[in-house]
Amino acid sequence: MILLFEYAPIAMFVLLMLLLFLGVPIAFALSTVGVVFALMMWGIDSTSLLTSAVWGVMNNFTLIAIPLFILMSVLLEKSNIITELYDAVYKWSGALRGGLAIATILVGAIIGAISGVVAAGVIGLGLIALPQMMKYKYNESLSLGSIMAGGTLGQLIPPSLNMVVYGAITGVSVSSLFAGGLGAGFILIGLFIAYILFRAYKNKSTAPSLEKEDRATTREKLLATKSVILPMILIVIVLGSIFTGIATPTEGAAVGVLGTLLIGLFTKRLNLVKINLALKESTKMTGMVGWILIGAAAFSAVFSGVGGNRFVSEMAQLAPGGKWGILAFSLAFIILLGMFLETMALIMLAAPIISPIIANAGFDPLWWGVVFMVVLQLAYLTPPFGFAIFYLKSAVGDKVSIEKIYRATFPFIIIQLIATLIFILFPTLATWLPAVLSSK
Repeated sequence: MILLFEYAPIAMFVLLMLLLFLGVPIAFALSTVGVVFALMMWGIDSTSLLTSAVWGVMNNFTLIAIPLFILMSVLLEKSNIITELYDAVYKWSGALRGGLAIATILVGAIIGAISGVVAAGVIGLGLIALPQMMKYKYNESLSLGSIMAGGTLGQLIPPSLNMVVYGAITGVSVSSLFAGGLGAGFILIGLFIAYILFRAYKNKSTAPSLEKEDRATTREKLLATKSVILPMILIVIVLGSIFTGIATPTEGAAVGVLGTLLIGLFTKRLNLVKINLALKESTKMTGMVGWILIGAAAFSAVFSGVGGNRFVSEMAQLAPGGKWGILAFSLAFIILLGMFLETMALIMLAAPIISPIIANAGFDPLWWGVVFMVVLQLAYLTPPFGFAIFYLKSAVGDKVSIEKIYRATFPFIIIQLIATLIFILFPTLATWLPAVLSSK
């Protein structure tokens, strides 16, 4: 039993990986490993540990923002706003080489700012943007990569569901994380666009500009822009109310739902049938998130109980290079987990372990929270289980092989690693906006 206890943290991860490779859903894989090891180590009395851990996570007011932001996202999808957003942006950017891919990145950021749900961005862009880029003979790999990169910006651009969970778990202000994520998101958008322009102007055939007869007139551009005015007002109201302190993130989410309903009803894009479907779909998505939180809470409680947190902390302390070695170990730990785990489960597992280690090493908790989110966005793209890869695959079906989607992620993975390095070398880039907003 002593030997089992000593190696339990490693054994828990081995069993978890095995269940994931066997196709067990992440929520039930986490909970199964947690329950099995709790019963093995402490017997039936361990059920009190599991229930208290789950209750402690779920009994958190901040998490009420999650079902609200999900409902907001689904209502926007039913309103057909994503299609009109893409149409408006690519009409302005179509004259540029790489203009359609740039539009994909920008619309992904806007979708992220509206909903905070990555699946909505990747799937929506996969259905709308990819046919356009293929029509104009864009490089397939660049097209697929820009869809995944743009769609995952919802992880970083507020309101981000993962930021809500991270803030609830670590105690870092969600409003400050939102502000830091917004600044970091702009930098990533700039890097993505710079890469697309480099590829497009290096080789014209990679991402050609639209033919003159296909470009929109000034009148068409202005008419298309009208369709994005109300969604942009919604973004300003939701984020503005949170950043100025008028509303908490949870209250801001409620404002977003109300605003989306009013826009949908005012423009006649929503009716009772669509609202009913949105309620059903958002309930299913919320249930999925809830089960992931429950499973991760059970796993984390047992992992901590068998000395897993101490084991990881000791491993970090052994890394050469002082606090920079600890930082490098922490980043590698998150990237490794991100190759296998869903991001919300990753937060639940890694944040309670790694974030205190980073804070004790002398790093700013807010800065680390923003860097954590940037690396977490990377997890959506990293094979073998990057969720953006499978969201896109579900959108394109058999038209594109999974191997091609895997290959398309690598340039954008490198860009995100460069972004992470930039935030490490210049930490104020991640914290300047929260500092500006908090001083007002």
